[in-house]
Amino acid sequence: MPSALILLADGTEEMEFTITYDTLVRAGIACCSAYVQENSGSEKPLYATGSRGIRIVYDTVFDEQTVNTSYDVLVIPGGAKGAETMSTNTAVQALVREFLGKDDKIVGMICAGSLTALSSKLPRQPLTSHPSVKAQLEDDFDYSEEPVVISKNLVTSRGPGTAFPFALTLVELLCSADKRAEVRAPMVFPANTPF
Repeated sequence: MPSALILLADGTEEMEFTITYDTLVRAGIACCSAYVQENSGSEKPLYATGSRGIRIVYDTVFDEQTVNTSYDVLVIPGGAKGAETMSTNTAVQALVREFLGKDDKIVGMICAGSLTALSSKLPRQPLTSHPSVKAQLEDDFDYSEEPVVISKNLVTSRGPGTAFPFALTLVELLCSADKRAEVRAPMVFPANTPF
């Protein structure tokens, strides 16, 4: 069974986190959420507070000793404050590089979460993000405004409105196109939804 490590922090965009987590679970992918603290020495709260104030209970605290590349995919959601916390965390940056250094691993970044590609010093490649951080990324990457961009084993997406195609793309890459279709069907998207 494939597995996913989904990061979150205070200020994470709730839809990008929950839609991705839920969609992967529907595909039979084992998911673990890991809380990235803004200040590593501070007391650990019982939950993360998302960008809209919704509280999300996490599975574990992100820690260099407990979080590793045993997962098949690493997901970094957006939300301005949460994305800043994750993208400036050197252990997150190292994990991104480690995942992308393995052919059988995937890293997914959505919205401002794509800033982690910049802070991790990833090589120039196709990428997308939320429009609010485009200016920070377009000089260092081949910037696209497609809803989902796949560059080898890096998958990026734009924002809350693209969370479903982002998550379904991860399902397809981790499982199969058939599994993507199987998960998508009972979600009852309107006719002619393009993903």
